[in-house]
Amino acid sequence: MVGTRKLTTYGLAQCKKIIETLAVFNPIIVSGFAYGTDIAAHKFALKHQLQTVGCMAQGLQHTYPKSHLKYRNPIENQGGFVTDFWSTAVMEPSNFLRRNRLIAGLSEATIVIESAEKGGSLATASMAFGYNREVFALPGRITDSQSQGCLNLIKTKNAHLVSNPADIPYILNWSLETQQKVVQKKLFVELDSDEKIIYNYLKKENKSALDVIAIACEMPTSKVAYLLLNLELKGVCRPLPGKEFELV
Repeated sequence: MVGTRKLTTYGLAQCKKIIETLAVFNPIIVSGFAYGTDIAAHKFALKHQLQTVGCMAQGLQHTYPKSHLKYRNPIENQGGFVTDFWSTAVMEPSNFLRRNRLIAGLSEATIVIESAEKGGSLATASMAFGYNREVFALPGRITDSQSQGCLNLIKTKNAHLVSNPADIPYILNWSLETQQKVVQKKLFVELDSDEKIIYNYLKKENKSALDVIAIACEMPTSKVAYLLLNLELKGVCRPLPGKEFELV
């Protein structure tokens, strides 16, 4: 989810509504950790206990903007940060274009909430379109400066018009029924002896933290982390906020 730093009340409300609607599909919300639309998307994702990924325009040792430092730990515990800059690299305005390609490349779909006629979010949308990913744009009044970019994307057929948040999962062909059927099939997978130990423990405890699982199952934490990843890839378990895990 991308958009202007000068997010309007309308844009904020629609961003909130879209994430509320998509929450049942348990998506990963990717954005740029900047002012306006970016941080709003991250915050709404955290509120709905969704994983969220911040794409940075600097190294991981720095936080930009500094006022968002308070959001680093919550996002790290419920998702994470990515960057292709060296860890000590500071933010430069020219870095944003490079950062935007990460957002477009990581995401199945890019949603532009609001944008002026020119803006970084339009570059992200253009990259996503070039990557053959779905692009969505929120329409606004033709007199609103912060809607001109979205209106142009829709007009040039470079983005789907979002008249209702439900348009997004419909066009992406997301289905809760299909997801449930897939999960049921994945439960009948082959597990090795160590995976069965963790599976049986989670089945008894409902959910548990990584360190607690390691102690209870008498295995090294590093081994448990590896086994949990295998179970996640097999569709048997899923991670939760706070480094906890539960069976699907």
